Amino acid sequence: MSADADKRSALPTLLMIGFLVIGLIMYMAILGWRGVQLIAAGTPVGVGVGLGVLILPVLGAWMIYSTLSAGLWHQRLGAAADALGRDLDVSSLPRRPSGRLERAAADELFEQVRAEWEADPDDWCNTYRIARAYDYAGDRTRAREMMKAAITQYRAGADEKAG
Repeated sequence: MSADADKRSALPTLLMIGFLVIGLIMYMAILGWRGVQLIAAGTPVGVGVGLGVLILPVLGAWMIYSTLSAGLWHQRLGAAADALGRDLDVSSLPRRPSGRLERAAADELFEQVRAEWEADPDDWCNTYRIARAYDYAGDRTRAREMMKAAITQYRAGADEKAG
């Protein structure tokens, strides 16, 4: 697929993300305004509830930022691994009707990638690959942990090159 086709196929997703983020920002602004109104009422209950309501937009903003930031880093690492020719190729592996990899194939892929990672756990690309393998094997918790580690390793490598 060409770069233009990739951009076109990503456009609906980007538009939906933008639409949802704008909607959430509007909702958080309204929620924040309601919190201010409750505090302005001056009653002890109103002030308490208003302060609680003001926390919600802050939490929402943090959640939006952390989710979008993680997604952007995942894409950046995927593109970098692909540029190095080290991204996981799962196109030939058998799939279930749902599109997910068959369990045996995912487990076999995981064992292969785990051996590579154990040989060099400090390589960001190996850590990225094992994070993807965990995801394919259905272990999302470990996949997220390893992806965070891959991002940290990637950033450290970029800092070393810049410094």
